[in-house]
Order: sequence, then structure tokens, then C-alpha cells
Amino acid sequence: MPDVICLGELLIDFVSTRKGQGLADSPGFAKKPGGAPANVAVGLAKLGIPSAFVGKVGNDAFGRFLRDTLAAEGVDVSHLAATDAARTTLAFVALTRDGAPDFTFYRNPGADMLLCEADIVPAYHRKARALHFGSISLADPGPKAATLKAIRIARESGQLISYDPNYRPALWRSAAAARREMLAGFRHADVAKVSDQEWEFITRTSDLDRGSRALLKRGVKLVVVSRGAAGCYFHTRAATGYLPAYKVKVAETTGAGDGFVAALLSGLLAEVKGPADIARIPAERLAEICDFANAVGALTCTKVGAIPALPTRSQALRFWRARRRLA
Repeated sequence: MPDVICLGELLIDFVSTRKGQGLADSPGFAKKPGGAPANVAVGLAKLGIPSAFVGKVGNDAFGRFLRDTLAAEGVDVSHLAATDAARTTLAFVALTRDGAPDFTFYRNPGADMLLCEADIVPAYHRKARALHFGSISLADPGPKAATLKAIRIARESGQLISYDPNYRPALWRSAAAARREMLAGFRHADVAKVSDQEWEFITRTSDLDRGSRALLKRGVKLVVVSRGAAGCYFHTRAATGYLPAYKVKVAETTGAGDGFVAALLSGLLAEVKGPADIARIPAERLAEICDFANAVGALTCTKVGAIPALPTRSQALRFWRARRRLA
């Protein structure tokens, strides 16, 4: 049985073969497996944490490719559903000159939008130690109902619940609807990782301390802000800290935040039996966990494509220990 169940979208990223140009000017694309929660599941498996992915793909060649890819990485896909009612979701991705990703989704509907409550099997979910979800599964009624059902089961089972709000404007009816649902997700989370790209949209402030305190009031026990090349910041009711990033030659940033989440969860699960234990983790240990997460995120940036770029535990530890000695 998995220690962590990751729930949400699984799709194909078609990544531009030319850097520094938007989608319209890209001459070609390389097929890569993707989807933030799926990336986290693979990241966990590569770090030695038994993981599973719950979601829905099309009963098509791309869906079979995605199932086989996750299974080959050691992720439990026994509860990854397939449907004939929609095709596997596709995303086209290019990196602009400033390094920001330019996304377009083919998803009207995509198979991930058809995930529903019936796809959540309580007996399976109850056996996990943690649940991880993102905000994209809150954008449509079926996946939202499935996500809330999985959250209820996780809460009743005393599991750690992790949340990564991920804002993709094209997937929401409006910015206001996106912010409302993304904020609602924090009510269910023990651990929340927010990227600096989403931070001000969600919190309405650039102040990390003020914004973190607002999220803690919603019930979150640990807020972590991933800031790319600027490192990361963490905040609990008892401790705060900042860790600088590791400098690497960047090939692509897609999936770096998901690798960070996987490493963060792997560290937390080594320290806690349940959500209440988070408050008892010493600041020094939280800093160490976040520093390792920075290292995993950095390594993920050194290769193209999210899932192929995620490091194994031995790769991550070797990089981390070598860089820490140099610090």
C-alpha cells in the first residue's frame, strides 16, 4: 500500500523544442508526461516513498502511455481510471525569453475533468499516511467532489494532507472563481506549498510573514513558499526560516515545484505520525527538510520534462551533500 496518495490531473506536456519563443513561434514539440500531482507521485517514488496516483485518463494511446510511465517509475496506478467519454488532456508548453512557461491546454473536456466521487474507494484511501492534492482538481464539479471525498477520508483516518495551489488561468471560469476555490483548499490542508508565482494572487500581499499568518489562521500547520532562484521560506506557529536556492544550469523549470513538494513530504513523513506532530518539529529540522527540497527542485531544473527530470534519492542526496559541504 502507498504511504502517499496523490490525486488530480495527469496529462501529456508537449514541450517546445526551442527555448525563448512562445507557443506560436515554436517549430516543434517533444512529448512528456506531466500533471502536477502525478509529478509529485513520481517524485516521491524516486525518493523511496511508496506512492499512488488517483485520477482519470482517456482510454487512448496517450492514456496508456501515461499509465505505463507512472507504473515504470514505481507509482501504484491501480486506481488510475480510464474513460471512453473524453480523451487524455494535452498541454503545450514553451519557455519565453524570461524563462516563464507559456501554456495552452486541450481539455474541453479532458479525461481528468471526468474524475468523480465513484472513483474514490474509501478502503484504499484509508490505508495511506498522507494525501496530496492541487487546486486544478477544484475547478470542475466532478473532480472537486472526488477531491473533497478523498480529503474527508484522509481527515477521518488521521492522515497528513498536503496542498499545492496551482494557478492556470485558462482552466478557470474567472480569476475570482480561481482565487475563491484556491483559498478554500487551504481549509483542508495541514501542509501548503505556494509558489511565488501564485503568492500575491492568493494572499494579496508580497509580505511572506503576513501572508503566511493569514494562511495559518485558515488551519494550515506549515506554509512553505517556493521562490525559484530565491530559495524558499517556511512558517509554522512556532518557527520561521529562509533557505537559499542551489545554483544550477537550468534546462527547464517545469516540475521543479513538484520535485520540491515530493522532497518536502518525504522529510515530513520521516518526522510525523499525524498532522498534530508538525508543530513539534524543531526549526532546525524544518530548515533541513526545506533545504533538501531546494536541492531536489534545483536538480529537476537541470533536465527537460517534469517526470524524466525528477531525481532519485541517491542522486538527490549526493548533490545535496556535496553542495552543503561547499557552502
